Amino acid sequence: DIGDIIRGKDLFRGYNEKDQQGKAKLQENLKEIFKNIYNKLIGDLTKSSRTKVAEELKARYQNDTTDYFQLREDWWDANRLEVWKALTCESGGGKYFRKTYVGGNEIESNCRCVTDVPTYFDYVPQYLR
Repeated sequence: DIGDIIRGKDLFRGYNEKDQQGKAKLQENLKEIFKNIYNKLIGDLTKSSRTKVAEELKARYQNDTTDYFQLREDWWDANRLEVWKALTCESGGGKYFRKTYVGGNEIESNCRCVTDVPTYFDYVPQYLR
């Protein structure tokens, strides 16, 4: 799922060589994205005289500046609700999700869990879901 992909924990490697190459490219892109996030975060904190916070973050991520797994995990924890809303509530009446019913009446919104993101599967390996 998307959380596993972002966190670099996706177990699915693809059905064929093309899929595998696509997955590898995706992970390389995510590494580059999180490298940019890290550099901007540290740079902005340093420029704003928040060097103590920058040093704390450098210490937190010091052993993880290749794949950025810890930063990816932290990013997912901070943004999971926004991703969930974007995929469900903000889908603009899209047809991807089944219709939502309240009291037997169909409603326009696809929103099912406005404030509660289902996180109970986040740390269960995919093959057990």
